[in-house]
Amino acid sequence: MSAFRRSKNENEGGPGKAVPGERGLLAGGDIGLGVSGDGNEITVRDIVTGDNNFITHQYHLPAKSGPVWPHQVGVLPLPARSFQHREEGDRLRAAVEGGGTAVLSQVLTGMGGVGKTQLAADYARAAWDDGSLDVLVWVTASAQSALVNGFAQAGVELCRADPDDPEQAAKQFLAWLAPKSGQRPCQWLIVLDDVADPRDLILHSDDPAYRYSLWPPASPQGRVLLTTRRRDAALFGEGRRRIEVGLFTPDESLAYLTASLKAQGRTEPADQLTALAHDLGHLPLALAQATAYLIDSGETAAAYRHLLADRATTLDHVTPGALPDEQTTALAAAWSLSIDRADTLRPAGLARPMLHLAALLDANGIPQDVLTDERARAHLATHRTATGPGRARRLKWWPGRRQRSATPVTPEEAFGALRALDRLSLIDHQPGTPHQAVRVHQLIQRATRDTLTLHQHHQYAHTAADALLTAWPKIEHDTDLAQALRTNTGALARHAENALYRPDIHTVLYRLGHSLGESGQVNAAIDHFQHLTDTAGSRLGEDHPDTLGARNNLARWRGEAGDAAGAAQTFTDLLEHSVRVLGEDHPDTLAARNNLARWRGEAGDAAGATQALTDLLEHSVRVLGEDHPNTLTTRNNLAWWRGEAGDAAGAAQAFTDLLEHIVRVLGEDHPDTLAARNNLARWRGEAGDAAGATQALTDLLEHIVRVLGEDHPNTLTTRNNLAWWRGEAGDAAGATQALTDLLEHIVRVQGEDHPNTLTTRNNLARWRGEAGDAAGAAQALTDLLADRIRVLGKDHPNTLTTQNNLARWRGEAEAERTPETSGNDHP
Repeated sequence: MSAFRRSKNENEGGPGKAVPGERGLLAGGDIGLGVSGDGNEITVRDIVTGDNNFITHQYHLPAKSGPVWPHQVGVLPLPARSFQHREEGDRLRAAVEGGGTAVLSQVLTGMGGVGKTQLAADYARAAWDDGSLDVLVWVTASAQSALVNGFAQAGVELCRADPDDPEQAAKQFLAWLAPKSGQRPCQWLIVLDDVADPRDLILHSDDPAYRYSLWPPASPQGRVLLTTRRRDAALFGEGRRRIEVGLFTPDESLAYLTASLKAQGRTEPADQLTALAHDLGHLPLALAQATAYLIDSGETAAAYRHLLADRATTLDHVTPGALPDEQTTALAAAWSLSIDRADTLRPAGLARPMLHLAALLDANGIPQDVLTDERARAHLATHRTATGPGRARRLKWWPGRRQRSATPVTPEEAFGALRALDRLSLIDHQPGTPHQAVRVHQLIQRATRDTLTLHQHHQYAHTAADALLTAWPKIEHDTDLAQALRTNTGALARHAENALYRPDIHTVLYRLGHSLGESGQVNAAIDHFQHLTDTAGSRLGEDHPDTLGARNNLARWRGEAGDAAGAAQTFTDLLEHSVRVLGEDHPDTLAARNNLARWRGEAGDAAGATQALTDLLEHSVRVLGEDHPNTLTTRNNLAWWRGEAGDAAGAAQAFTDLLEHIVRVLGEDHPDTLAARNNLARWRGEAGDAAGATQALTDLLEHIVRVLGEDHPNTLTTRNNLAWWRGEAGDAAGATQALTDLLEHIVRVQGEDHPNTLTTRNNLARWRGEAGDAAGAAQALTDLLADRIRVLGKDHPNTLTTQNNLARWRGEAEAERTPETSGNDHP
């Protein structure tokens, strides 16, 4: 049986508008009604025939002189200083969707501090001021009790509800809002500000089956506006428009800072304010509090930026003593409650430790695999937050106690932790973009890092570094992933560099440098290893193995950048140092000797390289043995430089002998075996057997595709070499077509600026010319030269080679004659 409610509605003092009332609805079977009462109270008896049962309900009715419309319940926040007109405000004011459907409910969602409350207040204030509303209700809805009390207050003021029964008063008000036929319309707007939990919109009783929605009813005369940090699906759906509130644009940030300071008689250079806005990530809350700090302290924007950049400064240190614009939360604490709530969502206790890792990586995009891999999950399991009444008890330690392992965290649970953070707008999680799946505002990262102890900071930094290294493929097939990993490693180094040098240089820093160089960013690799060398020297000492390793890599990439002589001199100095510190037989000393020989050869002294490697091979055999991989590498390099010194036939024979040995030791499918086969084919061709080289590479290509796959760099190199020797064997047209196909493939896999891509373009131009298209070759080399200069610099040997080739084919195109000689990049 449903209760019968009836209200008498009069508005003797109102502007000709009737207060909407409630009409009784009959439900059930044959029901008789008995009504008694005076003007302010009514008793209703529901008489159920056949049972002689009476159910009596008593209601308070509005006074005959009820509230005068228009009527406002609750207090709107005052306008923020220098309030900015924003695109989100325009969307709020758009009364209809694109299809013409009226928008009755709108949800403003976004991270804490983006200005949702101010946008809602501005919208409500404008609607009230233009006279379009009869009733405006503003409720701060950060908890269910606050929401119920806000509705109850409206019930008391508008419906003469009993103030001693808030829940009943709230229900009475919501029932009052429902549209009723025969009543004159009331135009209303209800704003529910800062809804913290979608479950707060459902009122539960002692009976688990009873649930009462606190969401205002749909009405053609009513509008609902809700602000929240939450992104739960329960808040959205049919009839509710979602508006994502983002950060200020750079122009909005500059306008806000300029106007706010000007209102206090302050001016600052526009470039400093622009830079300050960038440092604060264009977050409105941060800009407001920074402005107040500047005004209160008298500091300049440049001084504030310097303070903000100091890693020893926490956000608490740059917060004004008195918060502006009626704000109640300092910047550092703006997200604390959201983190607490995220930790209570399933899987409970994992959101906070997940945010600890994300706070150390790139704010603009973290690969999902980094945060869900085995290392990251071990961190989540170890540091799971104790939450809820059934929270896990932390294990105590004492000497001799055997510790239980933390409960493992599954990949699905790690993914769930990301979703929990996303639901509270602490991160943006877009699983559809796996290489940049997680974005975090830089100030949320900063506030999170500020909560860590020094030990935690170092520990979590190592975890993040381990996770990056695990996610880093040995072969960078996916250039977007490689770029994301490089960017995140760079961010980690900025946030926690000290940790990555304790106790030694973390391997991820070496991986970053090599990835830069191998992707074609040779100068960036040099800068990285120079920094690594300097930092390791000052923190670990000049004689530390990691310092020597950093010097080794710095020399290598200087050589790759075109300074072969400089690399050879650096390796000469490094070898002397390594012998003194490590001894002549240390593997790192032997590696330094091998590298020195290589760069002597690259600098033009192939004979010197050959002699140095001959001496090194004897030493390596004595120290490491004939079958050691480093010994085999030395034999490979010795054979190569013997060929470069002019003995192509000797090089071919040496590779033939080496191949037999390496197959026995490593097997036919080992990458070093495949490399030896490639080198053997090359020197067979150089010795005059171009057809034999072509056949050998044809057989190798089939094998290497089966073992390494079509996108492996060694596969692409083999295709390049095969095309070259097809041309040398007399099939210039076939070489041109093969290189055309390869270029498309290599750009997709390795990128436009990769050294292998540039070499392939050089070779393609050469064989286009040899096939009779001298003009096409000249144009291709013209385009290539510009890219060589941009990527490698004008003095790099490969740039100079391209200039030489361009001159040749320009001459061929003009003279329309067959070339006699040509310089080129050799595969």
